[in-house]
Amino acid sequence: MELNMKRGFMAALIAVLMMFVPIGSASADEVADAVSALQTEWGVANYKTADGDKEAAFKALVDKAAALSAANSNRAEPKIWEAIIRAGYAGAMGGLSSMTNAMPQMEKGLELLLAAEKIDATAMNGSVYTTLGSFYYMTPGWPIGFGDTDKAKTYLDKAIEVAPEDMDANYFSGDFWMEEKKYKKAIPYLEKVVNLPDVEGRPVYSQGRKAEAAARLAIAKKKAK
Repeated sequence: MELNMKRGFMAALIAVLMMFVPIGSASADEVADAVSALQTEWGVANYKTADGDKEAAFKALVDKAAALSAANSNRAEPKIWEAIIRAGYAGAMGGLSSMTNAMPQMEKGLELLLAAEKIDATAMNGSVYTTLGSFYYMTPGWPIGFGDTDKAKTYLDKAIEVAPEDMDANYFSGDFWMEEKKYKKAIPYLEKVVNLPDVEGRPVYSQGRKAEAAARLAIAKKKAK
């Protein structure tokens, strides 16, 4: 997105898209199966689709996710994943469309996440907290967007409290402190990501997240001196 956003909002959105643990027992019910399918399709759109085709791929996926959320308004998981996918759609937008259409996708994502928090804040290992935290620090503040550093920190702290061994909770906590230029505070979180075991069943995600954490860690150590 080309709106002078923190650390390049486009790059940050792509980081958001790599996140989140599986919903648990994928065969627990039909909704869980459907969310698992969204995760798989998201992986194809994010990792296996050419850059020029990503916007259309994510647009189609947004439609599927929105339909699932609407049909299961009492469940948190579809809302969380619709928000993640909308962030992907925003991040894939290019040209003039990114100036006018990306932020509404993020705003809708925020609305979905706040609703999911009310339904079940512990769903998906508490990832709603991680997602909200990342949305709040990656998005610019008023008058462009809804970014809020204090809210970001509050949600990321909750994410660590709920899931201290979670790869994304630690990664985004570290990345938050990087954005705040508090490099010494970022280091422990990023080191933890690098040393965590891979998330079961998600080797591509795990390797990608660890590579990102290692790169950020190298910068943090250099700047912390």
